[in-house]
Amino acid sequence: MKTLTNKLFRPIQVGPMELKHRVVMGPLTRSRSVQPGNIPGDLMLEYYSQRASEGGLIVSEATSISVTGGGWFAAPGMYSDEQVAGWKKITDAVHQKRGYMFSQLWHTGRAGHVDSTNGATPVSSSVNPEYWQDPTILESTPHGWRQPSPHRALDITEIPGIVEDYRNAAEHAKAAGFDGVELHAGNGYLPDQFLQDGVNRRTDMYGGPIENRSRFLLQVMEALVSVWGGNRVAVRIAPGGRWNGMSDSDPDALFDYVANELNQFGLAYLHIIEPRVRGNVVVAEGQYAIGAARLRKIFKGTIIAAGGFEPGTAEEVVEKGDADLVAFGRLFLANPDLPKRVRLGLPLNAYDRNTFYTFDAHGYTDYPFYEQHSESITTAVH
Repeated sequence: MKTLTNKLFRPIQVGPMELKHRVVMGPLTRSRSVQPGNIPGDLMLEYYSQRASEGGLIVSEATSISVTGGGWFAAPGMYSDEQVAGWKKITDAVHQKRGYMFSQLWHTGRAGHVDSTNGATPVSSSVNPEYWQDPTILESTPHGWRQPSPHRALDITEIPGIVEDYRNAAEHAKAAGFDGVELHAGNGYLPDQFLQDGVNRRTDMYGGPIENRSRFLLQVMEALVSVWGGNRVAVRIAPGGRWNGMSDSDPDALFDYVANELNQFGLAYLHIIEPRVRGNVVVAEGQYAIGAARLRKIFKGTIIAAGGFEPGTAEEVVEKGDADLVAFGRLFLANPDLPKRVRLGLPLNAYDRNTFYTFDAHGYTDYPFYEQHSESITTAVH
């Protein structure tokens, strides 16, 4: 690997944060909040502490805004005092290393199972029986991987309550010591279920034209900004994303509109998942960051690009100006000292996909730092 010292390691102002590099730890669901109450524990504390770096940005794993919005087993929450206390230990540790951390707020919508929502039927913009009948779509539950539960459409009178859940979660994130919040509006979760017309079949003010389908997302953004101010709020979208059974008849028009509307908030950043990835798998190897390149022409603020990046392609997209920062997922999981390795051109640990969604330290906090790896090699030689 060549040493990368150009754009990726130039300082950048992101909202109120003065970052020293542009290698962002992306949000990674890893199912390690296994204790009752979905409270972040010591294992998660160790994990995030390992990956914090001076002037670096971490975006937390997707964090449920409510019991009924948390359709994924062993994912942490942001709706109880105990969860806030657990997260506060983590943000304190990140800040001790002079790093920054945003909380990603999550409502899974139809992408859930009653075993993980305390028995509540998952909700969505519309009812799509083909979704829960698809044997290829599986959700994590206390009893293993299962097909999603049947879901129901939100009544229009219920939507303000969901928006309020997001607002309350934003307040909890502030109490937990985060530096800001990121709305997860991609990968087929609730805001995405309103945005894309392959799912949203409503005929009221939240369905039909793009302006109506974007209404829920923009109302949630208003709620988050009311708590934090625009420069400490961000949103993650997936233009052209197909994960979790998503589709749209005109994704370019939809996400062009969304990006333009987001300009009104003065956000910390827009986080764009490239369509070349589906979930955690690259499905269009070698494809350029077309999502970031397109929306760069529309969105006037900072852009983080995500999805299948290697150090070289990350340098390329930042050098071209199509993104300002790059989020790494699998590589940051496997390399707790990823920014250092990228900067110095050091070899990278390989990730173990079999341990992504297990529940202990294996494949989570046991990946070696470069010094540890070097020491083990030296010991073996001698």
